[in-house]
Amino acid sequence: MLIPLLAVFVLSVAACSNDMDKFELSDSGTPPDNVVREAHIRRSENGKLQLLMDAPVIESYSHPERKTIYPKGMTARFFNGMDNPTAILSAHYAEQQESRNITFVRDSVVIVDLRTHDTVYLQELTWDANMHQIYSHQPVRSVNGPRVTLGDGFESDDNMQSPQIIHQRGTVEWRED
Repeated sequence: MLIPLLAVFVLSVAACSNDMDKFELSDSGTPPDNVVREAHIRRSENGKLQLLMDAPVIESYSHPERKTIYPKGMTARFFNGMDNPTAILSAHYAEQQESRNITFVRDSVVIVDLRTHDTVYLQELTWDANMHQIYSHQPVRSVNGPRVTLGDGFESDDNMQSPQIIHQRGTVEWRED
């Protein structure tokens, strides 16, 4: 009886690795506390679907501050509470600061409004869960069919029900003959 238990213990210890080369280090130089691969997250409120999010990798850190990093990007699908998707947001990088309840997304941020088929392109976006607001103060480009609108920012509620371009600087219409 003791030999099989000892064999299981030895195999389980041998399967663990402390090879630090396998971990990405945060900006502070600390390895993540947890790493999740191929994550699928579902957020609902009062039993009504609000968000589905997919990410290839999620890293969580507790030091020096609690945060979650999506180093290989993420895609979020927003719903109207009735299982109908209203918008899709994707980015190549995201970081959630848990103490502030804020998520930053950056690098090739794309928002598609599925009701109007508008597509918004930005370099960064902030999602403030406390204020129930999504916004950016960076240049934005919105495409709706042949119409391209340029602006100095973006804002919406956190369910993407009321997206707006801030300080629109102009609209160009493209027509192909």
